[in-house]
Amino acid sequence: MRITIKTTNLKLTNSIYAYIKKRIGELEKFIKNVGAKSQFFEKGKPPYEAWVEVGKTTHHHKKGNVFRAEVQMRLPGKSLRAESENIELYAAIDEAREEIERELKQYKEKQIILQKGSSKLS
Repeated sequence: MRITIKTTNLKLTNSIYAYIKKRIGELEKFIKNVGAKSQFFEKGKPPYEAWVEVGKTTHHHKKGNVFRAEVQMRLPGKSLRAESENIELYAAIDEAREEIERELKQYKEKQIILQKGSSKLS
C-alpha cells in the first residue's frame, strides 16, 4: 500500500513519519485479498492508496484541539475518509486510524458477501 503524508503548519520529523507509516501500514492486513482482480492493477496503479494529512489547526492557541489528523484511502470501488482533532498529535492519528479501521472492516465484509454471492451464481 502506498502512503502519502502531508503536513500543515507542522514540521514532519522522522518520529512522526515512522509512526504514521507504522500505524497506517497496519491497516493493510484488513484489505489483503479483497478486490484482487481490480481495475487498478490493469492501469498500473497500486490497488490501495492512503493519504494522511497531519497538522496544527492554529498557531497561537494553547488550549483545545490543536492537532488534526485526516486519513483518506482509495480502495477498489470505494473511498474512505476519517478525521480527528486532539490535544496530542499521536492521539489524533490513532483516533483517525481507528475510524478508518472500522470503515475497512465494513468494506471487507461487504466485499466478501458480494464475492460469495457471485460465486453461487456461477
